[in-house]
Amino acid sequence: MSLTPPFRARRGTPSASRTPRSPRTSRLTRVALAVLASGGLLAAAAPAPEPLGIGDPLFPHLGNPGYDVLAYDLAFTYGGDNTKPLPAVTTVDARVTDRLERINLDYTHGTVRSVAVDGRPAAFVRSGEDLVVDPDRVLEAGDRVRITVAHSSDPTGPRGAGGWVRTVDGLAMANQADAARRVFPSNDHPSDKAPFTFHVTAPKDLTVVANGRRIGSVLSGNTRTWLYRAAEPMATELAQVSIGRSAVLERIGPRGLPVRDVVPTADVPLMTPWLKRTPSHLEWMERKAGRYPFETYGVLIASADTGFQLETQTLSLFERSLFTESGLPDWYIESIMVHELAHHWFGNSVSPRRWADLWLNEGHATWYEMQWAEEEKGVAMTTRMRQAYAESDGWRTAGGPPAAPRPPAAGQQISLFRPVVYDGSALVLYALRQEIGTAAFERLERRWVTDHAHGTASTDDFVRLASEVAGRDLGGFLHGWLYGEKTPPMPGHPEWRAAAPVKAAQPGAGETAGAPGHPHHRTAPLAGKR
Repeated sequence: MSLTPPFRARRGTPSASRTPRSPRTSRLTRVALAVLASGGLLAAAAPAPEPLGIGDPLFPHLGNPGYDVLAYDLAFTYGGDNTKPLPAVTTVDARVTDRLERINLDYTHGTVRSVAVDGRPAAFVRSGEDLVVDPDRVLEAGDRVRITVAHSSDPTGPRGAGGWVRTVDGLAMANQADAARRVFPSNDHPSDKAPFTFHVTAPKDLTVVANGRRIGSVLSGNTRTWLYRAAEPMATELAQVSIGRSAVLERIGPRGLPVRDVVPTADVPLMTPWLKRTPSHLEWMERKAGRYPFETYGVLIASADTGFQLETQTLSLFERSLFTESGLPDWYIESIMVHELAHHWFGNSVSPRRWADLWLNEGHATWYEMQWAEEEKGVAMTTRMRQAYAESDGWRTAGGPPAAPRPPAAGQQISLFRPVVYDGSALVLYALRQEIGTAAFERLERRWVTDHAHGTASTDDFVRLASEVAGRDLGGFLHGWLYGEKTPPMPGHPEWRAAAPVKAAQPGAGETAGAPGHPHHRTAPLAGKR
């Protein structure tokens, strides 16, 4: 969970001196009053609040410097109308890592009623997409602090903006990549992970499910409050709360692992044959990557038009239409289920240090999706990799190389999820296996998810570990595959050729829903069954 990556930008260091303040009047309040009274002449006495960030090159204002989140506690009250904001209270427990006068939280698309720091009222202002909090004392490195924000959580907004997803009968969440801030105040960057607790109150005829395990529920009149706890650290982008007319189907996975699937009640007979396959998927992934890293798993089927599937931690989100209307072969749908499951090792347990490391998430999930299809359904991985190789130069031209992607289009953060981070990044892993051999590659995969379990890791970490496992420096070999504008020659396949890139018809072409090679968005398999 430590928020100390090398790419941190500003560090929130206050000035050396500070005028003593009245416990009832914060500096932000005094500055605001001074601005009103003097036309801004005294505003220079303190820097204006501003949105900060930890310096992620792809999302410069995402995340916040100066503290490490230790735990989130989220409370939502849902009245039964998914077009109305939910009253909410978010509590953030954190450890201060740099001396702070102010605390920035990522939060947008909602209103704030009040803020307290360690139980005492605190002033706050909105700056850009940050909530800037002014506690009644300077926070020193090493301090523990609790920030409590009473706010609204608005499920409305443009399609594809992320955050709450309105379903036919309620709500679900889809916060990737940077949309948790549309739901609750947070340090909304995967480099700062923390356990979560959820308290959700809803009409008693609805079912609530969230990340982790259910602790209990309490009926009070016409409402029920549900309590869930995700004990292992989780990135904000992976938070999940489902509210609706749902059935929870429980079964047992490997080693007695609790498996619970959440399905629209009317769809239980239709979905059960699909969901019964999850335990076998878990067994297959454990043979490849080792023990499943969390306390439970399940599939959440949402009656919503999202355009993607998503690996929310312990409860992967799937569109109902994937199983009922996609027209895709059964083997391919099942491979997508494996893709989202594989993320629980690659992306959820081992999270990216920065968003440019996204290829480690999606490349690995795509790799195991393809490997499962080959081993279990006879769909040749080599065929798909050769096709990816042919298209790779075009993908690199359109979106950058796997480990140095171009920023997403303005206002379209999901455009970061381009084909190059899926099949284009699985191609990097294929080349690595060709170079070091299957036995070394399999050792590397297990070491990766063991050495970095429940933490964060970077591309440089992967290159170092690959070199250690292989017993030789692979930096030069991998550099071209990860950062080159052109795709290097494929070891063992000198006959493979990359096609000349085709100029996009318009900016961002190939980056939208349905793009080939994009498991969250693709509409057809790249290769037929062989």
